[in-house]
Amino acid sequence: MEAVILILGLLFVAFMALGVYVSVKVIGAAKRGVDRTITQARRTVEETTLRAKSYGQVGVAGELAQLRLSLRTSMRATQEALQAGVAEDASLSESLGLFQRLSVHGQELDDELKRLEREPDRTTVASLLPGLKQRTERITHSAESLRWAARDRARQFADDDLAALNTQIDVEAGALRHWTVEEPSAGAGAGAGAAGRGGDRARGAEAGEEGPESLTARDPRAQTGYPWQKAVRPETTN
Repeated sequence: MEAVILILGLLFVAFMALGVYVSVKVIGAAKRGVDRTITQARRTVEETTLRAKSYGQVGVAGELAQLRLSLRTSMRATQEALQAGVAEDASLSESLGLFQRLSVHGQELDDELKRLEREPDRTTVASLLPGLKQRTERITHSAESLRWAARDRARQFADDDLAALNTQIDVEAGALRHWTVEEPSAGAGAGAGAAGRGGDRARGAEAGEEGPESLTARDPRAQTGYPWQKAVRPETTN
């Protein structure tokens, strides 16, 4: 009896531990989802504000907003392209590592531009704008180079795969037409060919050999169906 109680107690403890573990995992996943949603919402609001400032304000404030918007848009597009491509092409992992290093410089520049937006000394900020524009162009140019290189690589792989597929299809199409023979020439050639075929049939009849099997269409019910094909209706009897 004591052994049964001990076993039941161990099972209860195990189930409790499992429940706590599952609860922690679920809570953690929910928290990460909420954090991602909040981050996405904050980023959307901030970029909408920057877009409004870049179009609605003039002078130093408008130029700073345009630099931040250009920087963030380019970096986000490159990040999405590399993260989507590295799942199919492992060689992009090195490019993703370079982009992460570039992101550090981009984040530093974005923070600096954000601080300058609140700077009351507009004269000093205006004197810094040429250098800020140059830094922004360098970072966005590097990001765009990585992004377009990844896209060109993916497109080249797709073109190579399509070319290989076309070659295989051409070979298969030729194999499917193996019964095709060249038509004999008119006149004497036609007569000779007919006589030869007649002699072959006669010799085959004398030897008791059966002629070659005729080409017949395959039973469509025996073929593998595809989504765009209609299902074969079963035969019915009257």
